[in-house]
Amino acid sequence: MKMNRLSLPPVPAELLSQTIDWAIASRRSIRAYLPTPVPCEEIEAILDVARFCATGVNMQPWRVHVITGAAKTRISRAIAQLDNEPLLSGHLEDAYEYYPREWTSPYVDRRRKVGWDLYGLLGIAKGDKQRMHAQHGRNYRFFDAPVGLLFTIDRVLKEGSLLDYGMFLQAVMVAARGRGLHTCPQAAFLKYHQVISNMLEIPAEQMLVCGMSLGYADENSIENTLVTDREPVSAFTRFHHDSKESTP
Repeated sequence: MKMNRLSLPPVPAELLSQTIDWAIASRRSIRAYLPTPVPCEEIEAILDVARFCATGVNMQPWRVHVITGAAKTRISRAIAQLDNEPLLSGHLEDAYEYYPREWTSPYVDRRRKVGWDLYGLLGIAKGDKQRMHAQHGRNYRFFDAPVGLLFTIDRVLKEGSLLDYGMFLQAVMVAARGRGLHTCPQAAFLKYHQVISNMLEIPAEQMLVCGMSLGYADENSIENTLVTDREPVSAFTRFHHDSKESTP
């Protein structure tokens, strides 16, 4: 169904905020999927909604590559071959610096916690580098989701367009939730941006932003029980009124 941007809400007002809030709050990074196919029409409908996200002076900087079936398998295998050979992949660098070069608190603490919470669920002990590598390698199979999304942006664009892109990605993930689907945004693909660009014939003037898994969650997989902690509003918000700080 094509959206009319000026139309009235499709649900009663008392349900509208609950529905939107649920779609946002229930979005999680899902790391195990069912093989159930996602119809192409459903993928297109998600992107058709996401394109209405905010974007500075209507620039719309997103470019999307949807990969399924044999195409997804070929890319996953090509990356896995490199990822499993340190001599071939050790020198590769990310398309851009997504994470800080030097980790400081509280960010390093949050990073460590989510990592060990996930490994704990999977029974991966500290120091078990082989199983850690294998788990990380599942990124490149899109966690067995039937759909892989790869996002690119024109290199001439600046940081503001990456802000726009973040809103687009969030819109994709929320629209997916509204259809009973789950996602996992993935920066892991950045290291293999050149492989991806070559295989998908992405022009040199475009840069990989991230990948994303899309599909139906395998509710029986233990890793999908992971729920990350989030700071309360009071921890990151200051309210200003009459030039004086106040709390809600």
